[in-house]
Amino acid sequence: MKMQKQIRLLTVLLIGFEIAAGIAFAQDHILAEAARTEETNASGASASTPADKEFHSRFPRYKIEPGDAFDVSFELNPEFNQTVSVQPDGFISLRAAGDVQVAGQTVPEVTTTIKNAYGKILNEPIVSVVLKDFQKPFFIADGQVGHPGKYDLRGEVSLTEAVAMAGGFLDTAKHSKVLLYRKAAQGWYAAEVFDIKKMEKRGSLKEDPTLHAGDMVYVPKNTFSKYRAFLPGSSMGAYVPLTMP
Repeated sequence: MKMQKQIRLLTVLLIGFEIAAGIAFAQDHILAEAARTEETNASGASASTPADKEFHSRFPRYKIEPGDAFDVSFELNPEFNQTVSVQPDGFISLRAAGDVQVAGQTVPEVTTTIKNAYGKILNEPIVSVVLKDFQKPFFIADGQVGHPGKYDLRGEVSLTEAVAMAGGFLDTAKHSKVLLYRKAAQGWYAAEVFDIKKMEKRGSLKEDPTLHAGDMVYVPKNTFSKYRAFLPGSSMGAYVPLTMP
């Protein structure tokens, strides 16, 4: 009977290690993909993730999102003054100019887009755009932090400050592989890995990036925590013999 219990216990432990290994492999695959993306962007081989160039930008411009509303004013043609809302598909409907796509553009870019649209019926229109209603900036913290969730982004917030706002690192966190996801072109996300452990050890936060609206911070598990749940504790250890009979 005792032998059967020991065999069952060892079987459970082996299954647990196999599950943990699968989880660890999946997480390491995500980290490896992020690292490859980072290397590719650094070499200039990829042009599909322009957001990578802005990871260390301190003053990013706000980009128009579906649901935003803004006033469009014409200095010389006030009859075209209007307030427009961005539709779920990213388009706005302009009086006498039709639908144009503006989601993902900054206010100066939207101004140029509208000016070009009206350039077909007006001679060099002078256009100004003023945001009226827009989504409040936020970031998301997930993974091994004290309080995962969505947080308002007020003022300048760095990566390390974002982790602190989310309750800090758990003891299961991997400080050296913190991922920062940033929305790039055409709905894609760029990812970069930051070694906060090294930053703190050096006592220098020069490489600490400033967050942009919509960023997601993900803190993975450290190596030990992937397997700790499947290791026998003090109560289970009594059932595991040092030597097999």
